[in-house]
Amino acid sequence: MKRILTIIFLLACFVGQAQKKEAAFETGEWFKFRIHYGIINASYATLEVKDDYLNGKSVYHVVGNGKTTGFASIFFKVNDNYESYFDKETGKPYKFIRNIDEGGHTKNVEIDFNYKKKKALVNNKKHNTKTEYDIEKNVQDMVSAFYYLRNNYDVSNIKVGEEVVLNMFFDKENFKFKLKFLGRETMKTKFGKVPCLKFRPYVQAGRVFKESESLTLWVSDDENRVPIRIKAKLMVGSLKADLDAFKGLKHPFKIIVD
Repeated sequence: MKRILTIIFLLACFVGQAQKKEAAFETGEWFKFRIHYGIINASYATLEVKDDYLNGKSVYHVVGNGKTTGFASIFFKVNDNYESYFDKETGKPYKFIRNIDEGGHTKNVEIDFNYKKKKALVNNKKHNTKTEYDIEKNVQDMVSAFYYLRNNYDVSNIKVGEEVVLNMFFDKENFKFKLKFLGRETMKTKFGKVPCLKFRPYVQAGRVFKESESLTLWVSDDENRVPIRIKAKLMVGSLKADLDAFKGLKHPFKIIVD
């Protein structure tokens, strides 16, 4: 189950899209995901939006945490922390933190984005090194991207097969993440039946994922764009993450009542 929570946080970045007329989220929003590896309830992960200040500027501060639980923690312990500080108006990230321990595989990295220099300063605290890298235009980190997309893309007229491409910076490299719209589907959840938008992210096959189209994800087809479910075919086994709890939504959560 190595890197399960890393996968979930990475996927969560790309699932939200909303009209730009009004913000899709606000301070206090909180999600909890229940993650299954095969038939095992492997872990839980959370995402929370907070207000904060960075270098004297008011910013959103999103904190993501994940831990293995129960039976799974006996065999593989995970304790992951992801944080992003990003602009309240533009959504551009200023700082990204990734501090993880996944069965002994550890990373402790802080990334500061300098838009005047068009550089990202990567501070590897584990190895006590600092390195600058070039960044692309309109770059996002793996957490800020989720909230950026929710506020900046209109899906009211999205067509099946349409693709969204986003510039990302992760660890020490730039890459383009592509997401294809598959259609609309009503999902059965613990909260009731939820109308959803269905997407297919393209990933690199051969290391973690079985093939480039191994992922499927669903987000609520309302003004919140809540991530409802993520399914993945891994090189070994399969993974499913479901929304387990939430609070602080800015808009009404759309549920179909029979």
